[in-house]
Amino acid sequence: MKIVFMEANTLGKDISLEFYKELGEVVTYPLSDPARNAERIHDADIIVANKIPMNEALLKNARNVKLICLTATGTNNVDFDYVNKRGIAVANVKGYSTESVVQHTFALLFYVYEKLAYYDNFVKSEEYIRNDIFSHFTVLFRELHGKTWGIIGLGAIGTRVAEVAECFGCKVIWYSTSGNHECERFQRVSLDELLAESDIVSIHAPLNAATNNLITKEKLCKMKKEAVLLNLGRGPIVNETDLAEALTNGTIAGAGLDVLCAEPMREDNPLRAIKDSTKLIITPHIAWGTVEARKRCVDEVFLNIKAFQNGEKRNLVTG
Repeated sequence: MKIVFMEANTLGKDISLEFYKELGEVVTYPLSDPARNAERIHDADIIVANKIPMNEALLKNARNVKLICLTATGTNNVDFDYVNKRGIAVANVKGYSTESVVQHTFALLFYVYEKLAYYDNFVKSEEYIRNDIFSHFTVLFRELHGKTWGIIGLGAIGTRVAEVAECFGCKVIWYSTSGNHECERFQRVSLDELLAESDIVSIHAPLNAATNNLITKEKLCKMKKEAVLLNLGRGPIVNETDLAEALTNGTIAGAGLDVLCAEPMREDNPLRAIKDSTKLIITPHIAWGTVEARKRCVDEVFLNIKAFQNGEKRNLVTG
């Protein structure tokens, strides 16, 4: 079988794909090229991709394709009506990045919550050398212990964040974006209750009709002035114009984002104007990408392909 990696660089140049050769012919392209993507897969049996839309426009002339392997959990880039009609199987990977995203969630929080950018600069600018006492409290920060942590989307990642937050002494509450999920361990509340009661709000939900533009000016105004918003889900869940206004006006204290509405970040993104790192940190969609998580992802895709070749239905999704 011919296996085509369409955007190998999204997995990191440090991760080897050499071992895939035992499964068949392997062709790797470092980046997507919309003008050439269809040509690149015209004789592929298996496609490995992340963000590229898997639809009729791309696949109509790829008559050999039997399997699409996603190097991600989300499947919103797949036109399932089309691929199911064609009999093309789709496999994703689950759970590979949970610990990585949880770790990054707390990294974003503490950077903003403890005003680390300010204190790092205070020392590196040599102001500390000129300080008159051994400590410095110009910019205030608070304990996490005893605070309320609200989670939007209590899936595998949200649940692990809740468990770690409890270890820090937080009360955990959560909101179900689907309305179908249940978890007796933590208190389920409405979205408005969660926003009003939480000192920290973290988003770990998928992007769908229920979550698109979920956090707007109206919702941000329901939050505490001392609250921090974290988005580790998908960018369009948060209205970026409204968030920029809320941070500028002091509606909320801070935000930590690993996802944006458009990635890479565009020049017209309203959050570009906020240069105060005690209020905002944005990382370039790296929460999932520890070395260990990316290696797990590559290993899982390998196992998905091997299982498919053996007639097994491993991690197959149909919509």
